[in-house]
Amino acid sequence: MPQANCELQSEVARLIVDALNLDIKPEEIQPDARLYGEGLGLDSIDILEVALVVSKRFGFQLRTDGADNVRIFSSLASLTEHIAAARTK
Repeated sequence: MPQANCELQSEVARLIVDALNLDIKPEEIQPDARLYGEGLGLDSIDILEVALVVSKRFGFQLRTDGADNVRIFSSLASLTEHIAAARTK
């Protein structure tokens, strides 16, 4: 993984942990582990909260009804890839 993506992935993991007050360290989130349900164990409300902080931090709107949300939020790696492609900040 390029250094910039590695740094972005670390930042996104920190955002998730901080936004949801998770009881883990950001570096404990495995890049390919599922965020929703099994894996990190996030529910739909958690995903909405993550979408909000990502939108604020990176300057683009993540739609709650987006057709690609299942893919985007499937893992830390997929969320990071989407942010890298869509960010304005």
